Amino acid sequence: MVTKDNTSIYVQLADKIADDIASGKLCEDAKIPSVRELAANYEVNANTAMKTIEMLASNDIIYNKRGVGYFVTKGSNEKILGRRREEFVENHLPNLLRAMKQLNISFDDLKKMSKEINVE
Repeated sequence: MVTKDNTSIYVQLADKIADDIASGKLCEDAKIPSVRELAANYEVNANTAMKTIEMLASNDIIYNKRGVGYFVTKGSNEKILGRRREEFVENHLPNLLRAMKQLNISFDDLKKMSKEINVE
C-alpha cells in the first residue's frame, strides 16, 4: 500500500474500508476481507491489517462473528458520514470560509464555481 502522507498505514487502510462502506460498496452485514486477505490485497504486514480491523471494531464500524469473520455493523454508513462531516466542519470549513472572505467570494459564486468544476 502506497502512503501519500504521514498517516499510519493501518489508518489509511481503515479509511479505505470506511470509504467502501460510505460509498455502498460494502453494505450492512457484508463480510469484509479477513486479516490475511487484507494483508495480501494491500501488500501490508498481517499485524498492520490486524490493527486496521481492531481500529474499525473499536469504533463500532465492524463486528466479529466468532469463527466466521468480520462484518459491517448496521448504521456504519451514517456513523462514518457523520464523523466525516464533523471533521470537515472542524478542520476544513473554517479555512474555506476564511479564504472566501479574503477573496470576496460569495456563496452564490461558490455554487456557480462548483457547477463549473462538476464535482461528483
